[in-house]
Formats: sequence, C-alpha cells, structure tokens
Amino acid sequence: MRIGELSRRTGVPVPTIKYYLREGLLPAGELTSPNQASYGDVHERRLRLVRALLEVGGLSVAAIGEVLAAVDDKERPVHEMLGAAAQSLVPGYGEGGGSGGAEDAETVLARERVARLVEARGWRVDPANKAVEALVAALASLDRVGHGGFVDVLDDYAEAAERVGRADLDYTARRVAREDLVEAVVVGTVLGDAVFAALRRMAQVDASVRTFGEEASRA
Repeated sequence: MRIGELSRRTGVPVPTIKYYLREGLLPAGELTSPNQASYGDVHERRLRLVRALLEVGGLSVAAIGEVLAAVDDKERPVHEMLGAAAQSLVPGYGEGGGSGGAEDAETVLARERVARLVEARGWRVDPANKAVEALVAALASLDRVGHGGFVDVLDDYAEAAERVGRADLDYTARRVAREDLVEAVVVGTVLGDAVFAALRRMAQVDASVRTFGEEASRA
C-alpha cells in the first residue's frame, strides 16, 4: 500500500508517518520508484504500536525508540524486552530529596523499608529499578507530611499488588507476537492503573459504609 492508504487505515496523518520514518520508529518502505515506497501489514502494526505507546503510554519519542529497539532485538529475552517497556512507563524521581546530594533521613529510612519489603516477599527486583525509586519517593513523602505510619499497611498493599501483578502477566502471557506483548504491557500498565484506582475507590466507599455507617456512602 502507499503511504496515503497507510494513513487512512491508521488515522495517522501522512506528515506524522513521515516524521516517524525519519526518527526510525517505522521501518522504511520498499521502494517502488525513486520517489515512491510501498508499505505492508508490518508497517501498519508498528504504526499502531507507536500510537499506543504515545497516546496510551504517554511515552516520549525517545522512549518509544528505546522500547522499539528492545522489541526488534530478537536476541533479547522476552523478560528483558518487557522490562524495558515497563521501565519506560514509570516516571523518574529525583534522588536525595530532590537536592541531587546526600539523601535526607526520610529517603534513607524509606529505602531501608523498601529493601526489607522486597527481601521479605522474595521479590526478584533490581534495587535500581525505577519502580523501586518511585516507592522510596512516595514513602519518604508520606513521612515528611506526618504519615510515616502508612508503612504499617505497606505489606497489605504489597499483597494486593502481587496478586494484580500476577493477573497482569497472566493476561500478557496470552500474547504470542513480541509486539503483542509490548502492547499488553503498555495498555495493562496504564489503563490497568486506572482500573485499579477506580476499584480501590469503590472498595474504600464500601469499607467506609461498613465502618462509619450509611451516611458515608454519600461522601
């Protein structure tokens, strides 16, 4: 198909497709003349994946390039490929309380707590994983605003997260193609977070009603 047909099938404007080609996010089409190229199903699928990473995942073009490089590296184990995709979806957090220097007391304590949690649950998670840093930052912030006691329910959160994580991977494992797997990670992570947040709120309302009475249901 010509680039115009590719645009019509995917809803992506031709100038945008050309930009993705220049950035290496799409493989070059097969030249049919000096100024014309032909595109196939592979290009259509890759273009849809790029849009999912951009629109659903909220990734930058540079981050999408990293994810696609992992997808295209056929020698890279699936676990590492999925890890690269998942890592790209986790926001970055500053270290040392945002100062760039030595970590403050709250961050040090939070890091110790996270390390103990990971060890206690037997999670095989690299301490350098961005999700670890995100949890450290969240716990340190809770401590700074006077809610360090939140750590008392951290294991309950970990238990729920473990079950959700397994469900995520069960869903992802149904996919066979590498690009299918990445799409499942992106959609499952981003939209799955939204689903989980909504379910959490519903469960909070129910728990509030049961704990404080029917009037809480109107909150």
